[in-house]
Amino acid sequence: CLSRKAVDPVMEEEDRNRRMRYETDERRIKGTVVLMKKKNLLNFEERLDSRIFGPDRKVSLQLISAVNGDTDAKELRGKLGKPAQLEDWNSENTPLKSEDSTFSVTFDRDEEIGVPGAFLIKNYDYDEFYLKTLTLEAVPGHGRLHFICNSWTYLPSRTPPALQYYRGEELVNLRGTGTGKLEESDRVYDYDLYNDLGNPDNANHVRPILGGSTEFPYPRRGRTGRPLSKKGGIPIPDNNLLESIRERIPFEMIKELLRSDRERPFKFPLPQVIKEDKSAWADEEFAREMLAGVNPVVICGLKEFPPTSKLDPKLYGNQNSSMTKEHIKDHLDGLTVDEAMENNRLFILDHHEALMPYLRQINTTSTRTYATRTLLFLKRDGTLTPLAIELSFPHDKGDQLGAVSRVQTPAEKGAEGTIWDLAKAYVAVNDSGYHQLVCHWLHTHAVTEPFIIATNRQLSVLHPVYKLLHPHFRDTMNINALGRQTLINAGGILERTVFPGKFAMEISAVMYRDWVFPEQALPADLVKRGMAVEDSKSPHGIRLLIEAYPYAVDGLKIWSAIRTWVEDYCSFYYKNDEVIQEDHELQSWWEEVKNKGHPDKKHESWWPKMQTREELVETCTIIIWITSALHEAVNVGQYPYRGYPLTRPAMSRRLIPKHGTPEYDELEKDPEKAYLKTITVQIQSILGISLIEILSKHSSDEVVLGQRDTSEWTTDMEPLKAFGRFGKRLKAIEQEITEMNKEERYKNRIGPVRMLYTLLQPSTELGLTGKGIPNSVSI
Repeated sequence: CLSRKAVDPVMEEEDRNRRMRYETDERRIKGTVVLMKKKNLLNFEERLDSRIFGPDRKVSLQLISAVNGDTDAKELRGKLGKPAQLEDWNSENTPLKSEDSTFSVTFDRDEEIGVPGAFLIKNYDYDEFYLKTLTLEAVPGHGRLHFICNSWTYLPSRTPPALQYYRGEELVNLRGTGTGKLEESDRVYDYDLYNDLGNPDNANHVRPILGGSTEFPYPRRGRTGRPLSKKGGIPIPDNNLLESIRERIPFEMIKELLRSDRERPFKFPLPQVIKEDKSAWADEEFAREMLAGVNPVVICGLKEFPPTSKLDPKLYGNQNSSMTKEHIKDHLDGLTVDEAMENNRLFILDHHEALMPYLRQINTTSTRTYATRTLLFLKRDGTLTPLAIELSFPHDKGDQLGAVSRVQTPAEKGAEGTIWDLAKAYVAVNDSGYHQLVCHWLHTHAVTEPFIIATNRQLSVLHPVYKLLHPHFRDTMNINALGRQTLINAGGILERTVFPGKFAMEISAVMYRDWVFPEQALPADLVKRGMAVEDSKSPHGIRLLIEAYPYAVDGLKIWSAIRTWVEDYCSFYYKNDEVIQEDHELQSWWEEVKNKGHPDKKHESWWPKMQTREELVETCTIIIWITSALHEAVNVGQYPYRGYPLTRPAMSRRLIPKHGTPEYDELEKDPEKAYLKTITVQIQSILGISLIEILSKHSSDEVVLGQRDTSEWTTDMEPLKAFGRFGKRLKAIEQEITEMNKEERYKNRIGPVRMLYTLLQPSTELGLTGKGIPNSVSI
């Protein structure tokens, strides 16, 4: 921690008074430490025992000189003072909950220290804490010194010489040795493969290692102390669900499942998507949610008809679409198919390519489903309507014989109407799994973790890029670790609630092959998906092909605000490209992101070179976009949009019955019963709804985009002013979104279900709100 001197006249007067009071004890420097203890690291009895019967646990501090070097050291480093301990640390009055606590500390005065410029703090207690400030009174020759921890910002080359050693030493400590078991108290950031999802001791829970192979490439995770071959996660039994959840799921999740809002367990609030009108969910809403739902990041512009496949025909035979012009020609507003494509009026939601290679294996489990392609037409009023759904599954005589497909077109009555509803349900099943595994988990949670590890290993807390990115990494590694233990592990909740089952994480690894970092920028993503074209005259450099595309319209406003803030910030510290190139911490950070964080993609040519300020600005903008707005766009709406499994099922149990079978007769006579027999069973629905309700909630300690947990996060005034402008711009965007949502002409913003698109409104309240952009991937 580095210090700064107060310059307020009132404070200077107080300094003079304090100096007078301390004249009688010139051999001491008194100080005050403010910190916040971590919640319940041990239970009450363990904590009490540790205080009464355990060893005397202390917290010590040592001052580091900013002006005088240590003459006994071989290298230049500031003189280190004698240790001083926090007073009354182990008293019975020490709070046992997370709130600010104040402690006194007294240092021996040392003439060789002179003016302290930093301090070293060591924690020997069982409890962890978050350090906020240290204030020193009557420092000889200086007066009052106030350390706001993590507030000063220095490029490596501009760090005071006496403190450079300690800056480097801290990074070495954070990297660890790369070996040995890590304990919870260790301050070490290191990399590992996803080798802790399965349980080799249980044949049903064997899973491949993700990462380190061409078959299953993957971003790296943080290395932990968990054993690899014992209990590999927490399987959820089929019987006595509530009791098993009580016993097996960690407290962090059970406190959400076992409600605290006076409702009984597994009683859920009415999802917004059916709150206004339970009967309004039909074709128009089915299509609208591809633009303004919880997964608006997959739909693409159609560039060729019929759609063709990129799957290897030697392995999978003919996987091209079986749709014909006859299926759709009468529903194109008088246009031909070619004219509709030329005028950017045809779009596709294609889950065929991702799922077909795994579909045969998936259908050997309790799942029975298809790989789907959904063709849509852009109407003159800016809304989409589905034209056809193609349902495909592997040939029963071998993959090399290609796909067996059927094409369904809209119908309202009789058996064909029921089959059309089932076709939409299969699309929802595909989309739910792809959303959770790829768009949500892989593209936000998993890809972010290597950036966090590299940032903590290579960028000092004094580094400007560390300070820029740090708020956007809050709690992500913790929530990812919990996910590996409970959600994405073998036999875990995700395998029980999405259709790929035990193949879920394998599919996400295969999809990681297509991940390209620069294409995570929103403008680049929209252009790649054929939802926009480059246009220098448009505000964001691109022109949307569906003007009423709420995710893109709101997202581009947020993206632009983030980029302006990042550019203003980086321009203050990096006046030219040469400063970028000479920043050894920054260069080490970027090399480690590629070579250790995403090593399965280290040879890709698309990685930025990190030689210019423009590259740094774009890189940091992408990281902040992924961790804030993108994550919330695909996360916070899960319960509001998908809390009603009849419209958005996550699993299917049987294929469409063949004509002439008892199942087909039932479909004709009792379509509701046939539908319910096809989608997710009740117990899995309850577990799935419980999960997405938790994922969609905002917690009380969230910090939203445009805010920080302290106003004194830096002492540099220009970045503070730029951050203030960023916050004001976000408030203005929120007002713009509110005004657009009042306009009836923007039909995709509200839809037939009368549900406003608010997922990218920056601010929020506590709980299930369907809006709000926290800074980080923290749930």
